[in-house]
Amino acid sequence: MANTRGWAAHQAKQRLVPYEFDLGLLAPQEVEVAVEYCGLCHSDLSVLNNDWGNSKFPFVPGHEAIGKVVALGEEARGLQVGQRVGIGWTADSCMHCQLCLSGNQNLCAQSQPTMIGHYGAFAQRVRSHWAWAIPVPEKLDYTAAGPLLCGGITVFAPFMHYGVKPTDRVGIVGIGGLGHMAVKFAAAWGCEVTAFTSSTSKTDEARGFGAHRVISSKDSDAVKKLASSLDLLLVTVNVPLDWSAMIGTLAPKGRMHVVGAVLEPIPIAAFDLIVAQRSVSGSPTGAPATIATMFDFAARHGIVPQVEHFPMSKVNDAVARLAAGKARYRIVLDADSA
Repeated sequence: MANTRGWAAHQAKQRLVPYEFDLGLLAPQEVEVAVEYCGLCHSDLSVLNNDWGNSKFPFVPGHEAIGKVVALGEEARGLQVGQRVGIGWTADSCMHCQLCLSGNQNLCAQSQPTMIGHYGAFAQRVRSHWAWAIPVPEKLDYTAAGPLLCGGITVFAPFMHYGVKPTDRVGIVGIGGLGHMAVKFAAAWGCEVTAFTSSTSKTDEARGFGAHRVISSKDSDAVKKLASSLDLLLVTVNVPLDWSAMIGTLAPKGRMHVVGAVLEPIPIAAFDLIVAQRSVSGSPTGAPATIATMFDFAARHGIVPQVEHFPMSKVNDAVARLAAGKARYRIVLDADSA
C-alpha cells in the first residue's frame, strides 16, 4: 500500500474534499514526488466541471506541480532522490512511437494526462514517468514556477516550433493567465510586442510585463491600424473574437496561433489566408526537452508568472476565485496538511 492524501471531487462541479487514496506499487520507470507547490489552472476547473466530457471521478486535480523526488523506480534515469522537479500536464507517454522517438512526446496518442484517469497533484504525492519530471534550475523561483508547466510551456513552445526571431513583431491576445506569461516571454525573446486586451485596466500591467504597445481588442479602428504588420499573433483567450480582423493584422507569411481553448468554431475566409500566404495553427503544451529549455530561459531572464498563493487546505476558496475571474494572474497552492 502507498497511501497518500489529497483533495478530490466525487462528481462534476462538486467541492473538493479531503481524500485518501492508494498510489499502488511504484512502476519501474516512475518517480514519486512530494508536492511543495501546485498551480491552479483553468484546465483544473474545466475538468472539475466536466466541460470537455472526459473527466473521471473521483477527480484529484493538479498538473503544475513543483516538489522533491522521494522515490525512484528501478529503471528511472537522470534524477536523484531529493532533487526538485516539476510535473506538468503529461505524466507519461509510450516512449516508443514515432512521435515520442522524434521528441514530440506531448503529441503521443497514448500519453497519460497527470489528472485525467490519474491522480493529480492536489495531494501530498504525485507520480510520473521519469522523463516527464523536469529538473528545476536553481536560479528559478520554484515557489512561483508551477504555472510554467502548463500555461507557460503552452505559450513558450510556439516560439521554438516556428522559429520566431528577435526581430519579429508579435501580438498577444489576452492578458490573463496565459497571456501575461506570453508577453514576458516575447519581450525577453527580443520581439516587438503588441498586447491586445478587452480590459483597459490591464494596460499598465501589460506594459510592465514587457509590451511595447497595448490596444483594446474591442477597438476596431485600433485593430485595423495594425493591418499586415504582425509576424505572429498568439491567441490565448477562450472566447470568440473578430477573427477576420485578427487575421488582417498578420503580415505576409504571418501566423495566427491559437492556444486558448475556444469551444466555438473559428470562421476563416480562405482568401484572407491565400492572398498573403498566412497560416493558422494551434498546439498543446510541450515535450520534456521543450519544458526544460523553457525552464532554462525563464531562469536566465528572471521570468515567473505573477501569482497569488493559497494554502492547499483552502483549495475551494482558490477555485472560487479562479471561477469568478478574479485571479491576477495565476494561483499557486502551497502544500499543507490535507
